[in-house]
Amino acid sequence: MQAAGLEETLVHTGQHYDIRMSDIFFDELGLPDPDINLGVGSGPHGWQTGVMLASVEATMLAEQPDWVLVYGDTNSTLAGALAAVKLGIPLAHVEAGLRSFNREMPEELNRVLTDHSADLLFCPTETAVKNLSDEGLLDRVHHVGDTMFDAIRQFSALSRDKSSILSDLGLQPGRFVLATTHRPYNTDDPERLAAILRALDGLGETVVFAVHPRTQNQIDQLQGGAPMFSPSSPVRPIDPVGYLDMLALEENARLILTDSGGMQKEAFLFEVPCITIRPETEWVETVEAGWNVLVEPTEEAIHSAVKNFSPPDSPQPGIFGDGHAAEKIVSHLVSAC
Repeated sequence: MQAAGLEETLVHTGQHYDIRMSDIFFDELGLPDPDINLGVGSGPHGWQTGVMLASVEATMLAEQPDWVLVYGDTNSTLAGALAAVKLGIPLAHVEAGLRSFNREMPEELNRVLTDHSADLLFCPTETAVKNLSDEGLLDRVHHVGDTMFDAIRQFSALSRDKSSILSDLGLQPGRFVLATTHRPYNTDDPERLAAILRALDGLGETVVFAVHPRTQNQIDQLQGGAPMFSPSSPVRPIDPVGYLDMLALEENARLILTDSGGMQKEAFLFEVPCITIRPETEWVETVEAGWNVLVEPTEEAIHSAVKNFSPPDSPQPGIFGDGHAAEKIVSHLVSAC
């Protein structure tokens, strides 16, 4: 942003603190180290958000920014938004306007509260624009496209050049399923999590299961352990991997099975069929385009979808912009400053 006439201070709250979920992304993508790392760590939602709010507020008071820019729908997003508006600092939200319409999801509450607090709303899709229009916020909206599309355009070629994960795991392109689950809806309910693990174990094909740390903690607590870890199972549990390795896995999977919002988008952009283990999604466009299907977390539903789901033969619609969202965001911020 400095090249555009803006000076940026990067604040890392520490919400994602595991080296496999944080440091590796800075290293692989050549990002500068955060100017400030608050080191908050994990904890219950209220405690975590409260600690971050106090720490972010102190940081803003010290830095005196002209604008605060927050991303996504995490507790860090909400803490940054609340600190900014309480201090009277203009707020911009990247990835604004997403709605799953499920208020039981912490992410839904975070994104709604942040959108209604922000002065500038940078939307990734037309659906997001419509959602904010329906909520009376259209005067703050800019449709810029999705920054994740920017990232894939920039780093997918690097992934193909640098990542060795397919050979490391002995995988053939198009001959494995990539699976993840980390949403509390699935991981914090023992019956749902056990059903997902049994479903993966029963697919009868190679499944690369990238296990999120909080998911691993929940698996460890399941009575009797997880049957998917038996030596005869075709499921291949792996630790979280870096961004370049994950792009390689996504691009070369036969199918992606996940509850991650980001992976739904990446699957679409790589033209890989996606099965989302949730009753709803904030990325409804991927479902409407026929490249994503929602399923309940049961063995029967998952097996049926894996067996029967296939995307249409028609060309994909251009849902996520032109791959230049970041440039448009910077341009709007320069004008606002």
